[in-house]
Amino acid sequence: MTLRLPDQRLDHWRDRLPDLLSRCSQPIVDLDCGDWVLTCSDIADLCAAVSEAGHQLGRITGQVAETVVSASALGLDASRSNTLSSRELPPNPLTTAPSELLFHHGTLRSGDHLQSERTILLYGDVNPGARISSAADVLVWGRLRGVAHAGCEGSTTAKIVALQLRPLQLRIADVVARGPEDLPQAGLAEQAELKDGVIAIEPAVIQSFQKR
Repeated sequence: MTLRLPDQRLDHWRDRLPDLLSRCSQPIVDLDCGDWVLTCSDIADLCAAVSEAGHQLGRITGQVAETVVSASALGLDASRSNTLSSRELPPNPLTTAPSELLFHHGTLRSGDHLQSERTILLYGDVNPGARISSAADVLVWGRLRGVAHAGCEGSTTAKIVALQLRPLQLRIADVVARGPEDLPQAGLAEQAELKDGVIAIEPAVIQSFQKR
């Protein structure tokens, strides 16, 4: 049985979920998160609520890449639903300004180079031998193991964020650094940014990926 979280314009999912679960008679519950942007902490709370109601969580689907990656980071069966959220619908060139975000769905393999003047949100991996570069931020919803260059036109405030930040090389503006060698903590996104002229890597909340 699939339960859909409420429209976020009407109710908060934390308020409605207990009632939805109380009406469910099936032992295994799939959750459709719609266009909610959920962090790893949110997903953990969802799992706890389902378990406390006496059910087993099956599959999680959602329209927003952030939510799917959060669930996947916790080892859950998660996938993106076919319908795009309103935040990710292609802009109408007649009525809206050019988007500040380039969304790319797919893995970059050795020899590939994805480059843009806009912030890049890549839903996939960047394999060794692949490159991703942006004049703004680089956001990778997956494993970053190739070369990433944020602020490639000189911006020193650009960031590189990834679910698994283990690149061969990081570049922000004209500053270069190697990626860390130790394994990241499971479910913990990381970000790289310039601090005092040096690239620093630190934990990043999932919400750091959202379009700014």
